Amino acid sequence: MINYVLIGAAGYIAPKHMKAIKDTGGNLIAMLDPHDSVGIIDNYFPSCKLFTEFERFDRFCSQQNDNGNIIDYVSICSPNYLHEAHCRFALRIGANAICEKPLALREKNVNDLERIEKQTNRKIYTILQLRLNPTMIKLKKEIFLINEHISNVSLIYHTPRGDWYDHSWKSNKEKSGGLVTNIGIHLFDLLFWLFGSYLNFHIKTVTARTIDGIIYLGEMAKVAEINFHLSISEKNKALRLLTIDGKEYELSNNFTELHTESYKQILLGNGFGVTEARPAVTLCEALRIIT
Repeated sequence: MINYVLIGAAGYIAPKHMKAIKDTGGNLIAMLDPHDSVGIIDNYFPSCKLFTEFERFDRFCSQQNDNGNIIDYVSICSPNYLHEAHCRFALRIGANAICEKPLALREKNVNDLERIEKQTNRKIYTILQLRLNPTMIKLKKEIFLINEHISNVSLIYHTPRGDWYDHSWKSNKEKSGGLVTNIGIHLFDLLFWLFGSYLNFHIKTVTARTIDGIIYLGEMAKVAEINFHLSISEKNKALRLLTIDGKEYELSNNFTELHTESYKQILLGNGFGVTEARPAVTLCEALRIIT
């Protein structure tokens, strides 16, 4: 059986990782979070140990490996600014990392992680679940056949957040990477995957809770001009919509089991790694500088 430990157990995204581990036949033996409100673990791994201090968690992981109970993967669901450090921790104890987006907040730190991979002969995987959406896979094949500029593209992503957001680490750019990283990075990754390399961008408007702009992706012979609108405003209803030449693609469809599918692909050796994660991190860093 494949053994996992999980960092960031009390967050919103952690239950999806717990479910993915269980659904793929893994065993979650320990988790770390300074907050102890993690009763949801009883639904998945009731025997899992909880640590609220990193030092004790670190000692436990080292003891497990020394005793031959090897930790194969560290699943990372901690706040964004800690992802890089926790990836380093995973590789240091001889495990592979499965990290939520973003792997890091800066491209130079992504490059550092790539070097550490080579030094340790371990792998860092990231969850880019929209690439596994069957509708998006079909769309990518259709876009590949287009041999001209694609100008009529829009991405609207409304995901309302309450007052709590402004008082959490997510509202701190140094910790979260700001709005473009919090809610934009997996969408930007999808756009890179669908349309190609980054060329340029233009920001139209920015507020504390919205950002509008244009991204140009592709090659000089075939450029996609993508108007995007990201919002966490409570005034907007939830909406996740990609539109290409008038055809709408609801990004919430076929979405519920994609973390489990991500884990399946990682276990098969087909997971997304540092190379795939880099373009969206680079774009978000550039957007953050001017917003």
